Amino acid sequence: MSDKELEAAAVQPEVEKKHELHQELPADFPDPLFRGLHLIIRFAIRVLAVLMVAVILWGVGDVIYIIYDRLATPPFLLLDINDIFYTFGAFMAVLIAVEIFINIRLYLGTNVFPVQLVVATALMAIARKVIVLDFDTLTPMYLIGIAATTLALGITYWLLRQGNQYHEWDD
Repeated sequence: MSDKELEAAAVQPEVEKKHELHQELPADFPDPLFRGLHLIIRFAIRVLAVLMVAVILWGVGDVIYIIYDRLATPPFLLLDINDIFYTFGAFMAVLIAVEIFINIRLYLGTNVFPVQLVVATALMAIARKVIVLDFDTLTPMYLIGIAATTLALGITYWLLRQGNQYHEWDD
């Protein structure tokens, strides 16, 4: 940030800074009804963040239980390939929950909707789906759908990364 930008940010009134936190849900909206509704929505998003942390902790507990259960089942301390994939799926579910929590935090804390992070989260979710696929029960159309979704998300993520690469030069 240049010196002029720092000075301008320091001189901005506090109300204007609040408005910048999230343009979709400003705390200082002129209409009192919408201001109240925005505050309710922001509170609901905070509740979702707390619930997401609970889901993450529950998911970590589930991963611990799955590992314990698989290792305690005969043959002891050995995992077959299905056990490993099942464990990977549980790990990925927790990581997806962490990404969703980060999305929620960014949604509340910035005026930019984190599109790249949302696409990355969706890509991680579809990757989890691919990891835990049971190929014995799949139809070809389902597999084509998963492949098309993965390809579309991969291309979208790549395009977003390419776009961000050029924006770094604008600063």
